[in-house]
Amino acid sequence: MHLLFFIAMSQEIERKFLVTGDYKDQASSASHIIQGYISSIPERTVRIRIRNGKAYITIKGASGEEGRSRYEWEKEIPAEEGYELMNLCEPGSVDKTRYLIPYQEHVFEVDEFHGENSGLVMAEVELSSPDEEVTLPGFIGKEVTGDIRYYNSYLKKYPYNSWPENQ
Repeated sequence: MHLLFFIAMSQEIERKFLVTGDYKDQASSASHIIQGYISSIPERTVRIRIRNGKAYITIKGASGEEGRSRYEWEKEIPAEEGYELMNLCEPGSVDKTRYLIPYQEHVFEVDEFHGENSGLVMAEVELSSPDEEVTLPGFIGKEVTGDIRYYNSYLKKYPYNSWPENQ
């Protein structure tokens, strides 16, 4: 007899943008994030994140055709385990400060990257459906949704400051 287990997975739907204007004075909170990847292949990433002393493990599936949606599963784990798992991660990490900025009916997460990704500031907004309309605040620049170069797992391998156009 075979047993089948079905796990409910949530769908992450988001759009990403470069940030070109001032945003910090609009932030409701800020947090420091360091994350590493146990697996960074695009079909399934396994991320360990330390955010303000709390740890999380996240598993993400491949992105949809337009890069707006993919399956995501996340769980908070004990901080000690998060720090231990960081030792199993692939070389490199992502270090950033995240600002939460409420704007109309959405919250924009603005990431200001540090270290080898210094100079990159990116915003993302989570949506309830891929075609949901969203009004963009004035600090939003070019949309980079679906551009793999702006995935954190890519930035870990190929930091922003190593891109020829940024040197």
